Amino acid sequence: MALTISELARSADVGVETIRFYQRKGLLFDPKPAAVASGTGRRHYGEDEVRRLRFIRGAQRAGFTLEEIGELLELDRSDDRPRARAMAQARIAALDARIAELQAARTSLESLARECARSEKGPCPIIESFER
Repeated sequence: MALTISELARSADVGVETIRFYQRKGLLFDPKPAAVASGTGRRHYGEDEVRRLRFIRGAQRAGFTLEEIGELLELDRSDDRPRARAMAQARIAALDARIAELQAARTSLESLARECARSEKGPCPIIESFER
């Protein structure tokens, strides 16, 4: 398989500039893909690049930063599972904290919505709460 950068972008549902950004950050290709022999200077990408791009996107969805993703890629090369596991556990703890924060915000908004529904007179408790 030999994909152009635009075909690679489509295969992972990202923009070409996203791929170039990942390249500049050193996340995407090691070594850089070879130019076509025809001398056009166009680079072609294969299945390894598609997999790595999907890995980056999946790790981002899990909440890892680009710096952490770079570390995970290094850990994959060194097969350092304990460190990868520790990073995943830290990410889980951060997600749990964010979930608790979102649940508290939901509970607060539910309460404000009920209070708002009780009366049409006076200032709106929802608006008023955000002004404090």
